[in-house]
This record gives sequence, structure tokens and C-alpha cells, in this order.
Amino acid sequence: MNKFFKTSNIALKLFNQSVQLPAPTQRVRQMCQLAGSIESTDESRRLLEGLVTSPANYVPLTPISFLERAADIFRDRTSVVFGSCVATLAPNVPAMQELHFAVPLAGAVLCTLNTRLESSMVANLLKHSETNIIFVDQQLLQIAQQALNLLSKDKTIKPPILILIPESNNSSPPVLDVSNIHEYENLLTSGSSNFTIRWPKTEMDPISVNYTSGTTSSPKGVVYNHRGSYLSTIATFLCHGMGPMPTYLWTVPMFHCNGWCMIWGMAALGGTNVCLRHVSAKDIFGTPIVLSMMANSSPNDRKPLPHKVDIMTGGSPPPPQILSKIEELGFGVNHGYGLTETYSAATSCLWKPEWDSLPLEERAALKSRQGVQSLCIEKVDVIDPDTMENVPADGKSIGEIMCRGNTVMSGYLKDVKATEEAFKGGWFHTGDVAVKHPDGYIEIKDRLKDIIISGGENISTLEVEGVLHSHPAVVEAAVVARPADHWGQTPCAFVELKEGYEEITSDEIIKYCRDHLPHYMAPRAVVFEDLPRTSTGKVQKFILRKKAKVLGSRFNTERKV
Repeated sequence: MNKFFKTSNIALKLFNQSVQLPAPTQRVRQMCQLAGSIESTDESRRLLEGLVTSPANYVPLTPISFLERAADIFRDRTSVVFGSCVATLAPNVPAMQELHFAVPLAGAVLCTLNTRLESSMVANLLKHSETNIIFVDQQLLQIAQQALNLLSKDKTIKPPILILIPESNNSSPPVLDVSNIHEYENLLTSGSSNFTIRWPKTEMDPISVNYTSGTTSSPKGVVYNHRGSYLSTIATFLCHGMGPMPTYLWTVPMFHCNGWCMIWGMAALGGTNVCLRHVSAKDIFGTPIVLSMMANSSPNDRKPLPHKVDIMTGGSPPPPQILSKIEELGFGVNHGYGLTETYSAATSCLWKPEWDSLPLEERAALKSRQGVQSLCIEKVDVIDPDTMENVPADGKSIGEIMCRGNTVMSGYLKDVKATEEAFKGGWFHTGDVAVKHPDGYIEIKDRLKDIIISGGENISTLEVEGVLHSHPAVVEAAVVARPADHWGQTPCAFVELKEGYEEITSDEIIKYCRDHLPHYMAPRAVVFEDLPRTSTGKVQKFILRKKAKVLGSRFNTERKV
């Protein structure tokens, strides 16, 4: 401890500041300076005499320990509700909740796969993760069987055992005429009540593999450890102000970042999990795509809320226009930012009471910022990737969001090069371009690879998209770079229109942008079509970039019929 205070750059920077600190902080500084003045190594050793690490004061942190506590304290409460018509997003089922505990309790590593993947990608990920057993929902059986058929052609690997999860506990069990397929409920009844839990040997043991959504490239296997999962679980429910025994509506897919670690968190809180397979505005009246669905829903699909409903949203930054509409419907929105590699939210837009009196539009603009670092992550900052120095907190200087701490992944499965690149300089590089405001809040401007450079000017696609979202005819929009002979690149907008606005023209959209942006930032081309998305609602811009490249340097606008 003494050595820490003498050598820590963070401590020295804090305690040497020439500012007037509150009295308690002054006392802390004095104690730290006193501690730093102790030079004797013998003295340091003497202070450590009698200190030990034993089972009495050390147990590896793991989120599966929340289940034992829940069984003791919340044994009489409902844990999972499935099939109720309430607000939800993702195709989540109770078995997913159970497996998040059962697999690590058995000492295995859980690998949750994206339910929207094609069979060929499923096969690739099963092979890459060396999966031995796969639990498959009945509705996805065909895709799984096709994936296993592909794997069977490779004589060097053994396809995993398939265990089928029926559609619901009330449905008739499926007739299985394939010898290598087992039924989930039958498997549970054959289990032993005397099973010995296989606790992790160390906190850094892997607990799960989460494949990235592939918005920019092929999915990578992100490895989570028990320590990070435990801390991220606590940080998530504290960040969102969740108290004991909450009712939690599952809109985020449980396969995405292990449900933001809230599968384990609901056990810790003794909460009730409400699950639905499918999501529509009519059913739920998550991520920004869900907010957009609700904000633009038909008045016939909306229902009055009996009380305020809090929404946790992440993924791509929610447009301020969507946030303001959602608040008008009676929802409260808490916005966070993170990546698969950071166990979901690394920051949250911590709300300040003094902002409550601001006009709705100003509140929405503040709430759409990515905010400040969450609990349990050591540091999140905006850093110049070339100099590795912090950018000024002026709301203008551009840098890359970087993270470090216990809630950053262990690394990419079987990809040392990618792991080393991601951790270069002792920070995790997110690839997101942002500014830091004078109040310390971070605001994303774009992905590094999404910045458009037109005639030497940097154009933030998020800024252009924000203007597009404010157009009354636009449901969703995404902007990417398009090749231009003279300017190098120009913005190309892909737009989804609301019902009843099918006759809107590209020229009208472009004019609207030119009226609200510097002209060089306005799109030169507009394509009307549904946006390609990952299963978690993120726009797959790499697909749009390919389409924009095909358009070439022509300046006409196009509508996809």
C-alpha cells in the first residue's frame, strides 16, 4: 500500500493539484502523503505480518453464486414468467435463464449463439468454439440440423450433441426420431440432486464466449471471465437503479452479452424475469430499434401505462427525436454505451436533477450522450490514438473511446493478434470516435471507419443521421461514405420511411438536410430501403458501404423498389 502511494501516477496527480479541496479530501491527502513518506522496507513488512489469504477471507468472484443466495432468500418468489403480453423485444425463453447457471455450475463454458445466424455461420462458430453440446429451441431446429450436417462433412471434428428445448412447458413434447437428439425436459429429470457444483478455480477462469454481432467483419469470440461477469452484473443493476425483487421485461436478447449480465443480476435481486419470444409495439406498449418501433407505433397499438416504465437502452446511439417521443409516451429512458468486449455498458448517461427543468428537446439531446464511466470499470476516456494522450474536454476535440479495468474481456478466442491489437498501449480500443464535454460526459461522433472525409473535411455520419431522424417522414436512417471523383467521398443516405410517406422524394430529403446542415455534410444520394441489421438492432454499415460503392461517383439519387 505504501509503495502504491509513492509510485502511483494517479495518486500523485490527484494529491498534488493546487486547488482548494473540501476538508475531508484534505485529510485524505495528508494521510496519503504520510503513507508515502514511509521508506523502510522492514516497516512495510512489519505492517503485513499476520495477513493471510484463506477460504475465510477469499472466494473467487463468480455470478453463479447469486443463484445459491436467491435459493435461500427468494425461494418463494416467481423467477421466470413466460408468455405474458407485456413490453419485450427478443426471442427469450426460460431455458436460456436456466442454462446461464447450469453450464458454468457444471464447470463448462457457455457459448450463446445469435438466433438470426444462417446455418453456415452457426456451423463455423460451433467448430471455432469446439462445442460439445448444443441446446436448440424447437423453432430453430432446422437451422441447427443444417449446421450439424455441414459439420458432419468435416471428418476431423465430432458434431456436438443436440438437446432440443420444446416451445413451452405446456406444449406436447416433440416426437424425436433422430437418435442423436435429446429432449431438454427429459434431460433435467434424469439429473442428480446430489450434483457437486464445480466452482471456478480462479476468478479469471472463462465463464462464457460471446461472438460479436459482425457489424464490421466476421464475428470474434469474446471470452468473459467469472470476475468480470460478477462485477458487470452488479454495475448494471446499480447503474439502472434496480432495487430488490424487480420485474424485468426481457427485450435485449439473452444471447447478447449474456443479456447484459442481467440474467445473473435478476437472481441476485430476487427479481421476476418476463420472457416473450416475439416483439411488436402492440405487445410491449431495449435497443434504439425498439424505441423507434414504439415511438412510431400506430395509436391503435398503444396502451396507457399504469405507472412509469423504465427502459434501459444501448447499442447504437438513440436519436434525440426518438428519446423525446418515448418520454411523451410515459417511459423513462436510461442510455448506456458499451461493446461485447466490455460486458455491455461501460458508460451510462447519469442524469442530473438540474436537467429536469430543461425543455424536452434539450433533455433529449443530453440524454443521447454516452455519459460517464460505469461502476466497476477502472477508466473510460477519450484518447488520441496516435499520442495516447487524453483529448481536451472541450466538446470539440476528437479522439477514440478507450477502456481499461476488470469488466473488459479476457481476449478473443484463438486470436492472439486481434487481442494484442485491441489492448495496444494498455487500453482496450473501442474504435468509436467521440468528444468529451466540459462536464466530463462523453459523446460519440462516429466509428473510426465510418467517418466520411469529403474535400478534406471530416463528416460525422451520426450528425447527419440525427438530422435525417428529425424529418417527419423518416423512421430510420443510416449514412455511409460514397466514392466521389472530385471530393473523394460524399455522404450517401439509406432511409426507411413511415407509412403514408411513400411518395417522398430523394430531392426533398436532400433539401431538408441542406437546410439543417452545412451543405458539404448533406447527402448527395438517397436510397430508400429497409436497413440491414444484426439481431441486436445495430445497422450493418459494411453492407451499406458496399452498396454505396456500387453506386460509384454518379450524382443521381435512387429509390429501391
